[in-house]
Amino acid sequence: MENLQMLNLAYNRIGGSIPQQLDGLRSLSELHLDGNMFLGSIPDSIGNMTQLQSVALSNNLLSSTIPSSIWHLSDVLVLDLSHNSLDSFLPTDVGSLHAIVELNLSTNRFIGKLPEALGSLLTLENLDISHNSFQGPIPQSLGQLISIQSLNLSSNSFSGAIPKSLANLTLLHNLNLSFNRLEGQVPEGGVFSNLTIQSLMGNAALCGATLLGMSACFHDDGGVSHSRSTRRLLIYSLPVIASTMLLAACFYLLITKLNRRRKKTAVPADTVHVPDHRLISYHELSRATDNFSEANLLGTGSFGSVFKGQLDDGSLVAIKVLNLQTEGATESFHTECRALRMARHRNLVKILSATSNLDFKALVLQYMPNGSLERWLYSYNYCLSLIERINIMLDVAMALEYLHHHHLEVVLHCDLKPSNVLLDEDMVAHVSDFGIAKLLHGISRSIASATAPGTIGYMAPEYGLNGTASRRSDVYSYGILLLEAFTRKKPTDAMFCGELSLRQWVNQAFPSAVLNVVDGNLLRDEAGCSASNAFSNEGLMEDLSRRHTCVSSILELGLLCSKELPKERILMEDVVVRLKKIKEQYLSNSYGD
Repeated sequence: MENLQMLNLAYNRIGGSIPQQLDGLRSLSELHLDGNMFLGSIPDSIGNMTQLQSVALSNNLLSSTIPSSIWHLSDVLVLDLSHNSLDSFLPTDVGSLHAIVELNLSTNRFIGKLPEALGSLLTLENLDISHNSFQGPIPQSLGQLISIQSLNLSSNSFSGAIPKSLANLTLLHNLNLSFNRLEGQVPEGGVFSNLTIQSLMGNAALCGATLLGMSACFHDDGGVSHSRSTRRLLIYSLPVIASTMLLAACFYLLITKLNRRRKKTAVPADTVHVPDHRLISYHELSRATDNFSEANLLGTGSFGSVFKGQLDDGSLVAIKVLNLQTEGATESFHTECRALRMARHRNLVKILSATSNLDFKALVLQYMPNGSLERWLYSYNYCLSLIERINIMLDVAMALEYLHHHHLEVVLHCDLKPSNVLLDEDMVAHVSDFGIAKLLHGISRSIASATAPGTIGYMAPEYGLNGTASRRSDVYSYGILLLEAFTRKKPTDAMFCGELSLRQWVNQAFPSAVLNVVDGNLLRDEAGCSASNAFSNEGLMEDLSRRHTCVSSILELGLLCSKELPKERILMEDVVVRLKKIKEQYLSNSYGD
């Protein structure tokens, strides 16, 4: 083992602490422990492995501070500690990584100011510190990063002006400063010449980039800085106007064709009519979201951000803005449009409009005021009763049944999870986010090759291992979601490590000990999830027995859906039938025939 040069244990279910004894691997040059469930702090001994060139510890549950020895790995080229819970300040010792090419500290809990020492990393090509709590001004020294190609400082609390020196970085082509507290004029030249609104949104006090929809900057004397002439503005605006007119004509032809098809095709009883799409300009979207302000941010995902907005006609909508600098974002936009363009079902989030050009792509979606199932399962002061959970999961099942068996093309969602189940004002569930969906048609209506990753814990085994997706892959994800909804345990919970998974945990308790694994709130009454005192002792026992029977049937259904082998899983048509029967039996037993 002393001569081992690469250790790759990425994306397994390994838990516990990272062992201190790793420093015995003196010849190791690559250490990949990302995508596991490691807890605790990063062992200081890793800093003694002086031959390391690549360290990947991302997507774990690591906490505490980064040990100082890490910053003295003089030969390390790649250091990825993203998506953990690491905290404290970034020390000036970071400037000792003289050979570093890629540094990713995103999605942690770092605070304080960025050290000027970052500017001494002359070999650095990619720096990502997004989604932390850094504050203060952006260091002027970042303008000395002569090799930098990608710089992501988004979703922090940086303030002050954008350093003009960033415009002099000739290799920099990917810059993201969104969702900070930056102010003043946006610099010109260099990377700023090709910047899109996604890179600057969420900084309400910025000005000057008028072609991106920002206001002009005002001088102290009250005059306006006209950095772009009216003639140049027209040169840019006329093609956009022409493109909009062409897009309107295409929508008209498409809608006419769809109306003709509707006359020939009977619409199933469980579908609903969606109003014809109306064109919405970028400027209306900017007004609707107060220039994409952070106050209107509903959430962020792999390919972009979602904002709450109020259109000119007063209607509330959700606006999904794609980050075009993210690999796969454009493909995700087109995939979601294709997946939902013909979909007509009450349990699918509706696309109301789409805006697309070279620099900006957005989907205008139906607004869901009650947020996601994830919020209702895990947020403080939120509670779902037994019948509410049954109704929500029945809504999700009916949406998948429609996509799998009644849509013009078979649509595989491929990323079903609580955050993608949204709830309207009546607590009706709607399946959302079809960015990595797959459409099956022609001779291949059973299995598709899926290169885009789903979410760990919800992916079917064959999807994660072989990249093959089918109807039964979605059924697996639904089964895990069903188990999660009634146990209130995430499949990535820290308790599930080694050989123990959410499914195995439930299976071990089934059927005799299911009350040991279900969410305790399900043993309470239906009115506000409060402890029931409306029954006598005998009545309480009868009510508990009814709930036990109902929950046992639901968990059994979740286990059937999430079997290891695809051929052993049932289809969504059968899931809907079974879940409806479970609901009917529970209501019948509760309120009498």
